[in-house]
Amino acid sequence: MPVKHYSRRHIALTHKLLLEPLQQILIETPPLKSRSNKPLAMNTEELLSILTYYHLQDFLSGRELLQALEEDDYARQFVAPADGVKCSTFFDTVNDRSIEQLLFVFTELQKQAAGVLPSQYSELGDLVSIDGSLIDGVLSMHWADYRTNSKKAKLYFGLDLNHGIPRKLFLTEGNGAERPFVSKIIEPGQTGVLDRGYQAHHLFDQWQLDGRHFVCRIKESTHKDILEEYLVREDSHIFFDAKVLLGTPNANQTEEPVRLVGYIIEGKKYWVATDRYDLSAEQIVLVHKLRWDAESFFAWWERHLNVYHLFARSENGLIVQILSGLITYLLLAIYCHEQYGETVSIRRVRQLRIQIRNEALQQAAEQIAVPKEKRKLRSRRRKRSHANF
Repeated sequence: MPVKHYSRRHIALTHKLLLEPLQQILIETPPLKSRSNKPLAMNTEELLSILTYYHLQDFLSGRELLQALEEDDYARQFVAPADGVKCSTFFDTVNDRSIEQLLFVFTELQKQAAGVLPSQYSELGDLVSIDGSLIDGVLSMHWADYRTNSKKAKLYFGLDLNHGIPRKLFLTEGNGAERPFVSKIIEPGQTGVLDRGYQAHHLFDQWQLDGRHFVCRIKESTHKDILEEYLVREDSHIFFDAKVLLGTPNANQTEEPVRLVGYIIEGKKYWVATDRYDLSAEQIVLVHKLRWDAESFFAWWERHLNVYHLFARSENGLIVQILSGLITYLLLAIYCHEQYGETVSIRRVRQLRIQIRNEALQQAAEQIAVPKEKRKLRSRRRKRSHANF
């Protein structure tokens, strides 16, 4: 049964434009359900309204957010549920449920963003960079094993390099293995853009069998058996291009040949293994350089949307917080493109915060002015009535 969606009619116009892509998605989102005989205190729309407001407005903790929902006039009237939100209700909803709902919203919004935002490197194929990020935890996060007296979780997700937006994500304990996530994130036909931490010769073979492409930096010391060399210009920063077998024979050597491209920048050599023979060596180098876009995205997203200022301690709660941060970013990406023809920047985010605040203040002033005008009108009517009498 589709969730009942109701819009907040008097929400600030800029805030409404930001959230507009969620309208149809929320209608189709699986509803949150009460786990007792009590009526549901918060639905998915209200939860998303609160969480996106948290990331957008630069709060540093869940307590600070809840204080704003109680004391700030705009947040209380147009972000919080009509009956307000109790601390226990909010944290129970975040820590114990709502993953299904937010994951559905994230998946559908990602598709919508990919259809709206321009594709920058379509001639290079469907490129997805995979990266991981450690999240500092607290000792009470027992599920997030890392080392003695230290708790960390690790987030893996793919960044759609053509559109600059996040795709699939996975959360594990901090010391979990990273290579298995490539096959979970990269779909057949896509090209995974990977750092050398993902180098695994048996996986290079498996990915080729599965139809998953890769452009992966490898260690310079890796043994290389050259099968066929390709022409390289003398004046190029590319110094090597060949079909090779990687690894030590009878030990860890690839069964399937790979293409190996070597290039040099500022005196530093890079070796990149790939199965993409359809691209030029220069294009392979470009694809590998685009991997830094994922690192830039991570750094920007963490810093400016306060994703890792944890207000949740459970694994469920951390996933909800991460999903809400990604949803907020997707909303910003669509908004900045449609309103300004630009990618997301902290300048536009700050501008958005100021616009919402100014519109909220204007609305508050108008709400105060209307009753005054009504009182004046009633007074004039009474005076005319007395005069006629």
